[in-house]
Amino acid sequence: MNSLSKTLMSITAFLALPAFADMTVITADKMIDVVSGKTIQAPAVFVEDGRIVSIGDARSVKWGKETKHINLQGKTLLPGLIDMHVHLDGPPDIGGYRGLGFTDSFWGMTAVGHASAMLDAGFTTVRNVGSSNYNDVGLKQAIDSGYARGPRIVPAAHALGATGGHCDETFFPPSFERKGIAVGDGPQELRRLVREQRKYGAEVIKVCATGGVFSRNTEPGQQQLSEDELRAIAEEAHQWGLKVAAHAHGADGIKAAIRAGIDTIEHASLVDKEGIKLALKHGTWFSMDIFNTDYTQAEGAKNGVLEDNLRKDREIAQLQRDNFRKSHKAGVKMVFGSDAGVMPHATVGGQFKVMVEYGMTPLQAIQAATINSSRALGRESDVGAIAVGRYADIIAVDGDPLANVRELESVDVVIKGGAVTFTRQ
Repeated sequence: MNSLSKTLMSITAFLALPAFADMTVITADKMIDVVSGKTIQAPAVFVEDGRIVSIGDARSVKWGKETKHINLQGKTLLPGLIDMHVHLDGPPDIGGYRGLGFTDSFWGMTAVGHASAMLDAGFTTVRNVGSSNYNDVGLKQAIDSGYARGPRIVPAAHALGATGGHCDETFFPPSFERKGIAVGDGPQELRRLVREQRKYGAEVIKVCATGGVFSRNTEPGQQQLSEDELRAIAEEAHQWGLKVAAHAHGADGIKAAIRAGIDTIEHASLVDKEGIKLALKHGTWFSMDIFNTDYTQAEGAKNGVLEDNLRKDREIAQLQRDNFRKSHKAGVKMVFGSDAGVMPHATVGGQFKVMVEYGMTPLQAIQAATINSSRALGRESDVGAIAVGRYADIIAVDGDPLANVRELESVDVVIKGGAVTFTRQ
């Protein structure tokens, strides 16, 4: 059944519905159907209890006086955006050893403002891939309970890693005895850590398969967990119904993670031809943060980032962008992941421009941040499209993002669960 047929069925279904006092209708000039890629004229999106119950044509469908009307005349509707790689408790302007000047609870306090900023930027769902002190779990609970405002959060809690690896505490001498909360060695210990993170609220498992840019004494290309260890993590997480995201810059680590059954590869900076072929074979998603280096190179030194970290950032930045182009051209499945926290959370919409510059059409970039990400999350019934049954998470812009994707750098209206949460003044 094509998209038009589904829309007509939705209209027919709505005509048989009574007017509910708590129903809302959202109308606009246009709507982008991210599934079909088509633009629909004069949409009327009907919402009840936070979910879409019907979609009709505003020029012909009628509704009662009891129905609340959100009139977005002159605007284009899109699904609320999804960022698959954020760090809400990571202030981007605090780098290197500057963080030692703040108390432990400081980071969780900053996450509240960052979540609000991402919602205002149009991102109604985010996957937080690693936090300290279970800050992402706590923030999700606060937002869901109405104590804070922000997007829907899929938390990973603490990221798993190897002793001395990217997800360990690598900035301290032995006398401090600092160790990452979810650091382990060997398949069995890492299986236990998967269970522990799930126990305390993780809805996705994050693992560091290779070295990283902003850790000390690791190089991005280094594989830091064996394929057996990665497979144990993937098997354990999948047994509990959780997906796994692997931080993996280096080619060998990427390939080991794919063979091990990891669901999404984060960064994928140094992926080689074999890695691309493996991703195609296994249906693995790539989440490549190809925008944030503009910020880190411009502001990193001022923020306290060490020169060695800036050196690694410079060395892989263009390679990652070139490999984004190669991976997309080859047909690798792509999602939108910004690594917000490395750069300001409010600016993540700037990545759409870079994704288009490196090979995507505007529609493909939008799909990466909507329907693709919902599929990678396993949340196709909830988010990622303006469709019956899904949450009424919707954004609106003045122009046509299919002609100029930079419209998404300054979203005009954000609706979450059928309620307007942000309007640009």
